[in-house]
Amino acid sequence: MPSRTWVPRAPYDLARTLRVLRRGRGDPACRREPDGTWWRCSRTPAGPATLRISESPDPGADRLITGTAWGPGADWALEQLPSLLGADDRPDTFRPRHRVVAAAHRKYGGLRLARTGMVMESLVPSVLEQRITTGSAHYAWRRLLSQYGEQPPGPAPEGMRVPPGAAVWRRVPSWDWHRAGVDRSRAAAILRACSYAPRLEEAAAMELPEAMARLQLIPGIGPWTAAETLQRTLGAPDALTTGDLHLPVQIGYALTGSRGGTDEQMLQLLEPYAGQRHRAARLILLGGRLPNRRAHRAPHSRIAHL
Repeated sequence: MPSRTWVPRAPYDLARTLRVLRRGRGDPACRREPDGTWWRCSRTPAGPATLRISESPDPGADRLITGTAWGPGADWALEQLPSLLGADDRPDTFRPRHRVVAAAHRKYGGLRLARTGMVMESLVPSVLEQRITTGSAHYAWRRLLSQYGEQPPGPAPEGMRVPPGAAVWRRVPSWDWHRAGVDRSRAAAILRACSYAPRLEEAAAMELPEAMARLQLIPGIGPWTAAETLQRTLGAPDALTTGDLHLPVQIGYALTGSRGGTDEQMLQLLEPYAGQRHRAARLILLGGRLPNRRAHRAPHSRIAHL
């Protein structure tokens, strides 16, 4: 089985870098073992691949990351390994402008923005997360992958699956979307995206504004979904999520101490971080100075019981 090693610049935090790629603890496509080993099952442009990522001390460096891959897409996955781990990210160019952000930047200086180089892999679960609780979206992802995902190559842990390709997603019948708790509008958005999957995958090689525009050509994919997708696909430091129920409130409270908050106010507060607004938001959320939830949460999806 082919493998590759990569030595990141210190400081480096593997777990926080890869955490955004996992859709809940039971994600069939991305798993973290108790010993810190990560497993990813992906449908690369070269075919399915299983990737194991482990971290070990190295006498000549602060960290040594080793990736081992199996399957037709193994070489592609290893070629992309440094980008996946944040090698293209440049956190050293970030300049904190607020005390809260500066403290988080010092504490979490090892955070890197992962870049998968794949659009549909992040787009489908991002659509599933529209307008519902995270738990409901993760349940839908687990159920659909368990039913329609592919058995991964190599020694992947029990229960892991390679996410379906566009052709398989398009064959999912309406009743299985329903049983997974996915309403008609989200299922339709995914099916429309799958019809244009090759064109959407081209966004992985675009600059952020062009990639955002490309994704939003699909009805049902707005700024929220496009940003959530491209944060992972491109590792884009400025792909700030707008249209979120909680993020403006959290950003506003962390930086001003005031409750409430709108997208417009959040954009104004983060204007000093233009080009790095997503990174600033990630650091603010990691910093932990967040308000208690007062707004109603999005309801849990129960449409499968109807």
